[in-house]
Amino acid sequence: MSLLQAIPKIDKFISNKKFEKYPISLITKISKKQIDILRKDILEKKVDELNEESLILNVIKEYEEITSPSLQAVINATGIIVHTNLGRSLINKESFNRVIDVATSYNHLEYDLQKGKRGERYAHITKTLKELTGCEDAIVVNNNASAVFLILNTFCKNKEVVVSRGELVEIGGSFRVPEVMSQSGAVLKEIGTTNKTHARDYENAVNANTSMLMKVNKSNYSIEGFTSEVDFEEVVSIAKQNNVIDYYDMGSGHIIDLPFNLAQKEPSITQIMKYNPSLLSFSGDKLLGSVQAGIIIGKKELIEKIKKNQLLRMLRVDKITLALLEDNLNSYVKGNIEDIPTLNMLFTSLETLEQRANILKSNIEDICSCEVIKTQTLIGGGTTPNKKIPSIALSLKYQNYKPNKIEQILRKENLIVRIENDTVLLDFRSIQEDEIVKITQIIKKVFS
Repeated sequence: MSLLQAIPKIDKFISNKKFEKYPISLITKISKKQIDILRKDILEKKVDELNEESLILNVIKEYEEITSPSLQAVINATGIIVHTNLGRSLINKESFNRVIDVATSYNHLEYDLQKGKRGERYAHITKTLKELTGCEDAIVVNNNASAVFLILNTFCKNKEVVVSRGELVEIGGSFRVPEVMSQSGAVLKEIGTTNKTHARDYENAVNANTSMLMKVNKSNYSIEGFTSEVDFEEVVSIAKQNNVIDYYDMGSGHIIDLPFNLAQKEPSITQIMKYNPSLLSFSGDKLLGSVQAGIIIGKKELIEKIKKNQLLRMLRVDKITLALLEDNLNSYVKGNIEDIPTLNMLFTSLETLEQRANILKSNIEDICSCEVIKTQTLIGGGTTPNKKIPSIALSLKYQNYKPNKIEQILRKENLIVRIENDTVLLDFRSIQEDEIVKITQIIKKVFS
């Protein structure tokens, strides 16, 4: 009998007892594919014998690959707290547990319990944002890029938006302010130069077709040297004098004073609100430390106009996002900053980080060569560009393995490290205290 004739029939093959616990429809589909591969390999003389047991294992392996979750938890040992590629801000477990009841039950997302009729989903978050920021009204969309687009589309369609050339940013995913303006229908009016913009540039740019003076936070770069820019307080003043809207795309907004003098070039939301602005928008994750969202706060009459924009329905957030965001913001209201993981990591002292690093060192130094060192890291996530903060790391060496090899071995175990000066570092600024045991287990597993 030839190998082709020996290939099992599908109906007989899938009746094998080893497939009993698997859904027959998917197993049938995978089996057909694997048998087609086998048939092709036989014709191309890549195999000279038929092993049905091996074929069964290939089917089961593909089934596991298909049905295994793609999104997995990892340990962030890079030191970058708001790591965009690793999911940005962490959500507090207690906060998440409080939201489970809302997420798994019917809830009054758009139902007014007092009036017994249809309500507004944004009401659940407005009272907290009013308390925190002093704003008149607020709305939440799915990210800050959406917030920018929605604001421009609402107020600036076929009208001019004045922006400094030094603030025409491009952030991750090729999100460019000029292109967003174009897509929204707004007309970009560039003022100043790349390195210098003055108040008179804003004043001279205003004309009958001007709708808005917009300031954009330079979230992922800085301009050094012979530079000047106009503070948003002055932009607000010029806008009010000319009866146009002032708007600050803050990118990454933060509520409280940050350590390490980080807020020197990135003022807090509460500081900006002292200027009585028309509109602000900022991210829910990043330095705010909550879920991905775009938060818009400002004058009630302007927020009401945004709510009437038909695009809002495409950009709105769901019940889980609102519930988590409300819970996280309530932590600020209550003064429970330790419940915000991003801020918790940022405020952890070097002494505490060093203690944790020494615990890991004592756990693995019989396997690897390691040393506790002082280092610096970045917050990440397009926040406080070029502003490094102090941290503590554990350098890691194993036999004659090169750093890239060590990094690859650890990455396969979902432990993400960084390489600096040809050395593997586990930076404790982003490592959670309860992850030390997990890291110990991983290193013992791969290097013992």
